[in-house]
Amino acid sequence: MTDKKAHLQVDGLAESIELPVYSGSTGPDVIDVRALTSKGYFTYDPGFVSTAACESKITFIDGANGVLLHRGYPIDQLAEHSDYLETCYLLLNGELPNAEEKKSFVDMITNHTMVQESMARFFRGFHYNAHPMAMMCGAVGALSSFYHDSIDITNPEHRRISAHRLIAKMPTLAAMCYKHHIGQPFMYPNNKLGYAENFLHMMFGTPCDDPEVNPVLARAMDKIFLLHADHEQNASTSTVRLAGSSGANPFACIASGITALWGPAHGGANEAVLKMLDEIGDVSNIDKYVAKAKDKSDPFRLMGFGHRVYKNFDPRAKVMKESCDEVLRELGLENDPLLAIAKRLEEIALEDPYFVEKKLYPNVDFYSGIIMKAIGIPTDMFTVIFATGRTVGWIAHWSEMISETYKIGRPRQLYTGYDQRDFVPLDKR
Repeated sequence: MTDKKAHLQVDGLAESIELPVYSGSTGPDVIDVRALTSKGYFTYDPGFVSTAACESKITFIDGANGVLLHRGYPIDQLAEHSDYLETCYLLLNGELPNAEEKKSFVDMITNHTMVQESMARFFRGFHYNAHPMAMMCGAVGALSSFYHDSIDITNPEHRRISAHRLIAKMPTLAAMCYKHHIGQPFMYPNNKLGYAENFLHMMFGTPCDDPEVNPVLARAMDKIFLLHADHEQNASTSTVRLAGSSGANPFACIASGITALWGPAHGGANEAVLKMLDEIGDVSNIDKYVAKAKDKSDPFRLMGFGHRVYKNFDPRAKVMKESCDEVLRELGLENDPLLAIAKRLEEIALEDPYFVEKKLYPNVDFYSGIIMKAIGIPTDMFTVIFATGRTVGWIAHWSEMISETYKIGRPRQLYTGYDQRDFVPLDKR
């Protein structure tokens, strides 16, 4: 914090309005506008693009320079040296665990992967072709009915237990969404397997199979979870915080985050990449579609390139690209027709002056979509997997808010409707 002040001069006011200016540990300063309400003014910021809605110590993004830090650690270092569950511990607790703390945390999560058997009956109530995200919303919200013994949000131990339960059970629920969708029996979690390995076992295993998962694919899946673990105050995280500010239980709050993530402008980006590749259809059509992407009057857009926050490059993309190349080599899919389109688009985006000047580099959604396609995950499961990885970020932000003094979220508006008018009886309208 600093002693700096901002002064807002409004036409018609004799004196300027003094507003405090605060500095974080890094990043832009913020102007505290809370005093404006007492002066009869609101700020106007559609999309909250210039608004800091909270104070947080969890994640920092510098979009201009392509920086993403979790508790101060660069995302590329975490992706190279850490794993998803260790990153979960970091996001929840603020520090990396020592060996004993990590083992205890991993054991805790592993031992909570099972869900109540009656959840299977809950899933059978969904239509056979229900969208997996629709099932995920309902299933996560329903968890509060099974674990109402630990939803006192004022109790730190309850918050900790709920966090562990959510992180542990999300892969199980995600796999159940997929199995119900394709009409196969649910697979129980296997506590001998790692987090991502267990998820792939529950997704693709059958009761007749041995629980063997390709380690290259498990490592790629772990990277996908890790690289999606948190991304500061995005739409879904802000939704979780807003829901949490009302005092709602953590399961309801995470369900609200899932609904926000379901939107194609947020969590559906990697699914949109695959749809775009399908639309292009063949490498021979790429030049035509690139020309369409450059034409401002044409509605076609290249999905998976550029990012709203990152104005230079997405720091997660390089890690995801390396993982993508490893998966394609492992599965022998370097010459797959759809993936050949993706590779050619990648080359164009990195070489074509139009894309280079506009900094439309491939982002994390581009590569993660290709990886999941190669593994055999259908596109309508992509956002469910995104939600699984992002759960720890949601719960970390929720817990941070609940642990401190907070107010219920209550945005205001610029009203442009009718002024007060008198009611007209029906026979005179």
